[in-house]
Amino acid sequence: MESRPQTIQIFLPDGSPTSIREAELTNRLVKAVLFPRNKLQEVSKRELVHFTGVYFLFGTKEDVAKPIVYIGEGEDCYKRILAHNRNKDFWTHGIVLTTKTNEYTKTDGKFLEHYCIDFAKNVGRYELDNDTGSRKTPISESREYDLLDNFDTAKILIATLGYPLFEEKRKVVSKKEIFICKGKTSIAEGQLVDDGFLVYKGGKCALNETQAAATWIIKLRSKLKEQNIIKEENGLLVFQEDYIFNSPSAAGVTVKGRATNGWTSWKNKDGKTLDELKRK
Repeated sequence: MESRPQTIQIFLPDGSPTSIREAELTNRLVKAVLFPRNKLQEVSKRELVHFTGVYFLFGTKEDVAKPIVYIGEGEDCYKRILAHNRNKDFWTHGIVLTTKTNEYTKTDGKFLEHYCIDFAKNVGRYELDNDTGSRKTPISESREYDLLDNFDTAKILIATLGYPLFEEKRKVVSKKEIFICKGKTSIAEGQLVDDGFLVYKGGKCALNETQAAATWIIKLRSKLKEQNIIKEENGLLVFQEDYIFNSPSAAGVTVKGRATNGWTSWKNKDGKTLDELKRK
């Protein structure tokens, strides 16, 4: 779906903006239901979660740098999620994606599951908890295009509900929107994006933290190394992919290996800081 203004309707069944939420583009067939894990019993009363479709379980793990997602499909999504409630600890929120009139077949669900897993892997914002991949289900060409159109709607709904699982990380920007962070041996480029600060693949970081580096800096860089997001090459740590940090400072300390104010250490080609251009 091309980027254009959209009107999204969000319904709060129990009146709380942090509880169960149902989202839809009013002129579209697809609908998404988000719920916190502690509302699993309450959400069972929503008819949509018992429809055929795909579901997403979101959370984090202490030893993983990225947020986590499990993607699955089911003829009754709620029953599948109940099974995961017994054997998956990481997740805190779930989203069920289906049609308003329960039109999906098992084959449709399998196709969407496979497509969602592949798309999420390629985007790379989330670490997938799926142990194995999903095989593409043979369907007619016309049905495939219908489902891909549904997926475009799903992308918007899931991101609107707070999980930009399918949103591309790198945006097309002008040179003046690119910022550089330099240390004694390190240098990286990045940009301020909607959900944090994006450091580009190929950015070079100091190999070691300074002795005065805070514990959180050491832990952050350790997680990134364990996940091969940054990897040692020729005496430096190099970004193996575009990576979004939750703040410019988190990005800056990763590059320099020491405490730094990201708003002043990231500068454009004219030497103007992120703080000067974006906060004043």
